[in-house]
Amino acid sequence: MNIPDMILIGIGLAMDACAVAICKGLAMKEKSIVKALIIAGYFAVFQMVMPLIGFFLGDRFKGIVESIDHWIAFGLLVLIGANMIREALSKKDKEETDGVSPKIMIPLAIATSIDALVAGVTFAFLDVNLPLCIAIIGIITFGLCVLGVILGRLVGQKLKKKAELIGGIILICLGVKILLEHLHVFG
Repeated sequence: MNIPDMILIGIGLAMDACAVAICKGLAMKEKSIVKALIIAGYFAVFQMVMPLIGFFLGDRFKGIVESIDHWIAFGLLVLIGANMIREALSKKDKEETDGVSPKIMIPLAIATSIDALVAGVTFAFLDVNLPLCIAIIGIITFGLCVLGVILGRLVGQKLKKKAELIGGIILICLGVKILLEHLHVFG
């Protein structure tokens, strides 16, 4: 997997966290860069740890499913992306609060990084520089979440759904690309 693909995966995976960060920004009673950094830190750490866990789970079963790994990567990325698109098009909005305590942030960070866990499983079947990919995911998540909190304070609820929609589309496109590459459609 090349660096542009890793960047796209990082952006796609960060969109759920970014959408929640926007909502956290909307819920803030006052501007706070410290809160923005704390929120971004929680999401970035979980977005980095979950793919690592997924990788080790996937690596454990690699020998069993190596012949169909591209189908697994395709299926998982399409499912994650489709779920993000479904949530983006849903009429329901999640209620957010201003707090940044571990009691509030850890469940949010886990919930927004489940897709990163699943993506990590696919990394076990791909030729990926895992430390670099995880670092890219973390940096992108951190940056987008800081930006998300700031934008949430400025723009409002409209951007949340678009961020989830874009993230879902990116992940589906990457899944299709992986499948087509393994089927030798691109050479």
